[in-house]
Amino acid sequence: MMHRVRLGAVLCLLCLGLPLSTSAAELIMFEEAGCPWCARWDRDIAPIYPKTREGKEAPLRRVDLHGDWPDDLPELKPVHYTPTFVLIADGREVGRIQGYPGEDFFWGLLAELIDQMEVSNGVQTSSGSGQ
Repeated sequence: MMHRVRLGAVLCLLCLGLPLSTSAAELIMFEEAGCPWCARWDRDIAPIYPKTREGKEAPLRRVDLHGDWPDDLPELKPVHYTPTFVLIADGREVGRIQGYPGEDFFWGLLAELIDQMEVSNGVQTSSGSGQ
């Protein structure tokens, strides 16, 4: 019986178009063709990012720096360098990482941004690296 109730609730959310996840965060990676630091990030981080706590809390979205600006980000400050990683939560910028400082620094900086996001949402955290 409980299984039917849960299934019914999920189906209602789908019909209403509401997200099933409580996470409204994403990590936006602004990149451009020929960017050596973007390629290094792709080699070092991209394969494992979706499997990490950070990747689950803030899924990656890639945006071409020279492409069309995303319609859902009109308030975002301009991006000039690649890669630039912008953490968005509930439609607002939490913070950004300009450039790719290497794997160890990246995880530490991203953990700080996610902690800021969670503190502003009233969640206690104890972040670690995504590894």
